[in-house]
Amino acid sequence: MTTIVTYGTFDLFHIGHVKLLKRLRALGDRLIVGLSSDEFNQQKGKTTVIPFHDRREILLACRYVDDVFQENCWEQKREDLIRLDADIFAMGDDWVGQFDDLQDIVKVIYLPRTKDVSTTELKTVIHEIQDEKIREIQKVTRHLHGLIENI
Repeated sequence: MTTIVTYGTFDLFHIGHVKLLKRLRALGDRLIVGLSSDEFNQQKGKTTVIPFHDRREILLACRYVDDVFQENCWEQKREDLIRLDADIFAMGDDWVGQFDDLQDIVKVIYLPRTKDVSTTELKTVIHEIQDEKIREIQKVTRHLHGLIENI
């Protein structure tokens, strides 16, 4: 049985996540995901929209994922890979070279990201929409204040 381990935040679960998990699962028989805790994401300077327990449940509902465990720090990967008897450690290619030091215990693979989709891009679009709505509300509010002053 070939065990693949990957790590991530998997916030705002999207098609890029699904395609990555599908490709990871195709590498072996069992896919286990180390899911970054909310606290660890804060340490990394990331703000998650969806809390850890909900992100975990979403991942467990994905047919490509066999199990999910909590990632609390960068340093735990080596111990996790040994504990899980991992054969392959795989990440997106935005991490190329970052985990090559683990090649003494597992095969390290970096897979291409899904083109034109990322959680960061989704969050940017959401913020732009929110900012636009706020500007519209401010414009209407100024207009109403002007009407009230003329009464």
